[in-house]
Amino acid sequence: MAMSSPETIVTDYKSLPPLPTGQPELILMLQPGLEHVLSSSQQLISSKEDLTNIHGVLDRHGASMTLLFGTTEERLRQPQPAAHGRRAFPAINAYEEDLSTFYRVHAKADSLETVAAELRKDPQVRAAYVKPGGSPPVILAEKLLLKKDAVAPSTTPNFVEGQGYLNPAPEGIDSIKYANYLVGGQGEGIRIVDCEWGWRFTHEDLLEYDGGLIAGTATTNEDFVNHGTAVTGILGGDVNAYGVTGICPRATIFTSSFWDQSTSTAIKAAADRLGPRDIILLEIHRSGPRATGNGQEGYIPIEWWPDDFAAIKYATSKGITVVEAAGNGGENLDDPIYDTRPSYFPADWTNPFNPANLSSDAILVGAGAPPPGTHGVDYGPDRSRLWYSNYGARVDAQGWGYEVTTTGYGWLQGGPSADLWYTDGFSGTSSASPIVTGALACVQGILKDFDRRPLSPTESRSILRQTGSSQQDGYWGPIAQRIGNRPNIREMLQAALNR
Repeated sequence: MAMSSPETIVTDYKSLPPLPTGQPELILMLQPGLEHVLSSSQQLISSKEDLTNIHGVLDRHGASMTLLFGTTEERLRQPQPAAHGRRAFPAINAYEEDLSTFYRVHAKADSLETVAAELRKDPQVRAAYVKPGGSPPVILAEKLLLKKDAVAPSTTPNFVEGQGYLNPAPEGIDSIKYANYLVGGQGEGIRIVDCEWGWRFTHEDLLEYDGGLIAGTATTNEDFVNHGTAVTGILGGDVNAYGVTGICPRATIFTSSFWDQSTSTAIKAAADRLGPRDIILLEIHRSGPRATGNGQEGYIPIEWWPDDFAAIKYATSKGITVVEAAGNGGENLDDPIYDTRPSYFPADWTNPFNPANLSSDAILVGAGAPPPGTHGVDYGPDRSRLWYSNYGARVDAQGWGYEVTTTGYGWLQGGPSADLWYTDGFSGTSSASPIVTGALACVQGILKDFDRRPLSPTESRSILRQTGSSQQDGYWGPIAQRIGNRPNIREMLQAALNR
């Protein structure tokens, strides 16, 4: 069969199947210093200011509110728990944002914008904005269509040969033939929390190091479940004679769900369970200021929204590494449009994509082409930017953005039982981000075994930028459209040991 070429790849957002999407969220930020509490009777009380106008807005629209980041305002106003991070990394300072000022307002979907606009008129409201529903950053293609009518074999074959991303650099990140042979190099002792919507916890190849759901409720929606199953397979596919092998198969994989809670709530809940060495993976993007309504076009990383930025910064201030999908919107994150503060954001908001501004210290991951000929397809030069990947100075590293073999979806192996499904076509910054996450988990596990200080979030970003297999000019853009290097664990470890 002739190899597919870049000219035959679908690059039109309209031609892609629609993504499953979460619910929009109305976020309220109060001015700091109000010494406010939300009572059990849903009354927002302040010892310093009159907040009755806020209640009037909520009452008119039959709306209610909940504290976004914790059980009580008093607890959130305690010094932020960066103590673990400061012990490991003396340069880390406590995060200064007052998380007790963030609330989620619950109202009918068609009234959220109206409620937000009315809330913004109150001088005690710092910001009120509606976040679009988030989506998994996957590029759905024919290879992700289910083959439920297929008959699975009595024993699942070994699909590791199709996992080129495990191989030595430059093809892969050098996990299966290098890192995994070092003590700690399978991610032993490292905890990872995958934040998204759903997972197949009973999959035959994801049983050994499954930490389970730590926050929220997982959905049973098949699109979301397949996505989460594919992500966890890249990270933690069990070591056995069948199926796939994960990059860091002995790291413990936990999950935190966006399905029934705010995205920022799920991120903070994950951070509250973790410490230095551990990793949070954010498998989400959402429509930004230049979104066209044409599928994923214009989708961007979630740290652009203040509450998500606050949750991510809370995690990195504890010394937790956060890996964040850069998104599939085809956007230049250096574009001046992202420096323009939306009128509904806080007055002191700054663009987190601009390296001159306060950084979340999350690792942003773009999507690069796999080596030409992978599974008989050519997407252009290896490690070149794929057509949909966001890019810019803020993007730190890349992973394979097409042809990723993993658990879920059922293209490679289908049948009636989803516990036996595999695909060789997972894609997007969805597939790229766990590849980078897995590389970091291997390095952190080895450092732990060597009794060496873990990489801080800023060190992780720096090492990914300084090492690895270089980005190449490609069919859809030059090196100047930065997505960073593909990780090389061998080089990363050497750099980490030489600190």
